[in-house]
Amino acid sequence: MVKVLVSSCLVGNKVRYNASCLSIPESDFSWLRSNAELVVFCPEVSAGLPTPRASAEIIKGKGIDVLDGSAKVVGNDGVDVTAQFVSGAKKALELCQKQHIDYAVLAEGSPSCGSSKIYDGTFKGNKIDGAGVTATLLERNGIKVYSQHTIAELRSLLETDT
Repeated sequence: MVKVLVSSCLVGNKVRYNASCLSIPESDFSWLRSNAELVVFCPEVSAGLPTPRASAEIIKGKGIDVLDGSAKVVGNDGVDVTAQFVSGAKKALELCQKQHIDYAVLAEGSPSCGSSKIYDGTFKGNKIDGAGVTATLLERNGIKVYSQHTIAELRSLLETDT
């Protein structure tokens, strides 16, 4: 059975910055549980960030810019958490490599896990096209990243391969 890395907050764990969770639509979650071995992981918590914690956004860039050293991840309290976000991304990649995981379903919008949309760094709720730090690092290393909104694409791919 294929292994899929899944954001911890998407399976009901209250690990988000505000100690809440998100969800995967029930039909998609049911399909995932039946057709994949889920490896649950939170990059931010793995890097030592507490729950709850200050909301963080990438300032003047996207995940790729953070990894390349030209942008920072900063909390709405002004604390630079770039090192923790990069560390969490590296831990996610190490886990995927150790467990031979080629697919991930990550929480859209997150500065770690967003795969197509992230917040713009102004803390005003505006989203821009772009990926978070973990999603970018995984993609750079050949791991295909989906969000809770694009599981149908993963399903289509996996059903075609079987």
